[in-house]
Amino acid sequence: PHITPAHMLELKVLIERIAPNFDGIGVAHGTGALEETAFWLYLTLKTDVPTVITGSMKHMLEPSWDGPGNVWGAALTASSPKTRGRGVLVVFGGDVFDARTVTKTHTSLPHAFGGYPGPIGQVGVGVDGTDVHFFAQPEPRTVLEPPHIKAHVEILYAYAGWEGEGLKEAQGRSDGIVIAALRTGNLPPQAAELLAEARVPVILTTRTHAGPILPVYGYAGGGKKLLEGGMIPASFISAHKARILLLVLLSLEYSRKKMLEEFARLGG
Repeated sequence: PHITPAHMLELKVLIERIAPNFDGIGVAHGTGALEETAFWLYLTLKTDVPTVITGSMKHMLEPSWDGPGNVWGAALTASSPKTRGRGVLVVFGGDVFDARTVTKTHTSLPHAFGGYPGPIGQVGVGVDGTDVHFFAQPEPRTVLEPPHIKAHVEILYAYAGWEGEGLKEAQGRSDGIVIAALRTGNLPPQAAELLAEARVPVILTTRTHAGPILPVYGYAGGGKKLLEGGMIPASFISAHKARILLLVLLSLEYSRKKMLEEFARLGG
């Protein structure tokens, strides 16, 4: 809960400074905002040295403490030659996740992390239990490099009967807004009317755990109308990760057209 975008930027700078001295880097992180830091580093970290993030769901005094096993798994993954070129990864419970898609799926269980479509690898396999196995080939990654964070972005959560409460206030203090909409990107008509007046970039995401934003419905608050009105679809990117990406793009002073391109590229 104490992590801010400023801390994420400091972490990126630190990793880039020390990376030439190591074969791999492990980061121990609280689990609450772990996926946001992981996505930030995925977007901005400029190094080929593997960076692996992990944490612990259980306290060290609990018999099911998972901290040592997760740190061991992160160290094995970060030091493996197979990991080079894969960007930033997250390791929990022997599963290896891509930082772009990983998400926390449970508040307290040890296997609290998942990701659509699932882990991209496993650590601790093989005869001696030290091997890392990946299920997919590395994907190309374009690094975005904001020199500092100079934007403020808020998330608003849609619900049945939402009439846009909080929207005017958010616009007054924000450089951009992320909307966690219903289903494939739909809103109650009353909220859509207020959003049509927005003077800041508005990113359309879904509050659903998985799936893309789609221009299906053409009623006043339907996704088709919202996108035609200028909202930017986040595709498969979750609301909290869309906020991180929008922070980066605003800090780079990207145009709306370039924002559309980046969300399409990273959300596919």
